[in-house]
Amino acid sequence: MRKLLIYMKAYRKEAFLAPLFKMLEATFELFIPLVIRALIDTGIPERDSAYILRMGLLLAALALTGLVMAITAQYFSAKAAVGFTAKIRQVLFGHLQTLSYTELDQLGTSAMVTRLTSDMNQVQNGVNLVLRLFLRSPFIVFGSMIMAFTIDAEAALVFAAAIVLLSAVVFGIMLVSIPLYKKVQQALDRVTGITRENLTGVRVLRAFRLEENESERFGRANAALNALQMFTGRIAAVMNPVTFIIVNAAIIVLIRLGAWKVEGGVLTQGAIVALVNYMSQILVELIKLANLIINITKSVACGNRIQSVLETGSSMKDGPGVEPSGGRTPSSDTGQGNPAATARVEFRNVSLAYASSPEESVLDVNLKVMPGETVGIIGSTGSGKTSVINMIPRFYDASSGEVLVDGHNVKEYRLEQLREKIGIVPQKAVLFAGTVKSNLLWGRKDASDAELWQALETAQAAEFVRKLPESLDTRVEQGGRNFSGGQRQRLTIARALVSKPEILILDDSASALDFATDAKLRRAIREMDPGTTVFIVSQRAASMLHADRILVLDDGQPVGLGKSDELLESCAVYREIYESQFRREETETDVPQDAGKPDICSGTRSREEG
Repeated sequence: MRKLLIYMKAYRKEAFLAPLFKMLEATFELFIPLVIRALIDTGIPERDSAYILRMGLLLAALALTGLVMAITAQYFSAKAAVGFTAKIRQVLFGHLQTLSYTELDQLGTSAMVTRLTSDMNQVQNGVNLVLRLFLRSPFIVFGSMIMAFTIDAEAALVFAAAIVLLSAVVFGIMLVSIPLYKKVQQALDRVTGITRENLTGVRVLRAFRLEENESERFGRANAALNALQMFTGRIAAVMNPVTFIIVNAAIIVLIRLGAWKVEGGVLTQGAIVALVNYMSQILVELIKLANLIINITKSVACGNRIQSVLETGSSMKDGPGVEPSGGRTPSSDTGQGNPAATARVEFRNVSLAYASSPEESVLDVNLKVMPGETVGIIGSTGSGKTSVINMIPRFYDASSGEVLVDGHNVKEYRLEQLREKIGIVPQKAVLFAGTVKSNLLWGRKDASDAELWQALETAQAAEFVRKLPESLDTRVEQGGRNFSGGQRQRLTIARALVSKPEILILDDSASALDFATDAKLRRAIREMDPGTTVFIVSQRAASMLHADRILVLDDGQPVGLGKSDELLESCAVYREIYESQFRREETETDVPQDAGKPDICSGTRSREEG
């Protein structure tokens, strides 16, 4: 938490003025019992109306001045607290953007969201309270004790004893509470994680009728959080009644002792009232201090959690950079059939193991892809298709072996330089709040409208975009939820094409498209710049029939490489996938048995296609 205080530098003035004005307010508050003592001992016995009026006006002036000081202190403390947490939030979000997929997987989405929201609010609340009360409350407590000594030293010893007992209670409860509040935040992370999973996968839950199971799972996590909060709350709740008991017992002793002294003529009635007022001030301030310590405990625990994320460095470091090779390789020099040509992408004995798993997800991949080639990657679910292509833009680094782009190890590139060469369409089509145009411009900020429409035409999205109420300026809601699945996929493909990448990666990007639209899309991609290297990852054999080569994966290992016809003869895994998707009769003869009959499935459009 202490390391976060460097972000308070911009608010040093506010951090100084807020406690200063609070101290001034406290100083005026300490004079109030003395004014009341003068009223009781001088004004009332002598029935001096003018004196009583002057003292009354003085009390009003002290109260009004204290109010102005308190409002000023609140302004500065709020400004410092809000600005401080805004800076940390910005730094934390920026830091998360620098982390690799490995660190993001380990931290977890729910934990990161909690740190940016709940934890940040706790830190802001804690800073605000510290600036307002951390100096004021101790100042009032010890100031009241000192003022009591100026009235009567023997009576002031009661104050000293009460303060010692109260301090022991407050700090004892604080030491017990600190680790418990950390556990509360961890339990909150679990509840947030389950909530996020359920909201993200609500369609899957309903499809498999698992609403009750998930409700029970959420109920167990929520009950655990509730029990932990209740237990922590009970310990914290002990503070207020114990402080009341100690302070009220001290007041009883004080009144008893004061009665003897008043009867003996040692103290006046006004002095006893002043001492009781000072003890009441101590009571109020210690309750505030107790609540302050509870909030500081929460804030420190949350601040430490935020700091732990900031101290998490990325395992993926920027390379020194590669000298530009003069741009895109021309189509006449694609290198196909030329062994001496530099491969656009090459895998050399590449294996990949995720940090959360001791076993390798990809094992011993060797592949050389020339400029302009189209390579398909196919395999069953979980065979490592996405893992292979994720190593090209360095979303993950290979555990062993090398991945090369244009003859250079990807680790030699600066990440920005490497990813400028690559256009990626991920498995999950994600659009951001804004407009269709603003989403497409993610591909290249300076792209013209003509280039946007060209990308939309290639992605088979131009037709439905023209029909939108405002065409390119049509509003896109968060996550693109006002578009169908097929529309989202085509827009994400267009977004990748806008950048005119040297390497285009389509990671199962046509799963929501019907076969006719998928075929048009593949044809349009084949007609693009011949120098573009294309990777098509899919479970559909039809999506890669025209690929120059197809890499077949099985349980993370390459089991076949070649054209579709070659693999049908030589690769059992590919043949099984192919035959499961096409009629066996069509694999044995060029003319299917039901030729001439209308295929009711061929004209069916996917509901998701939109």
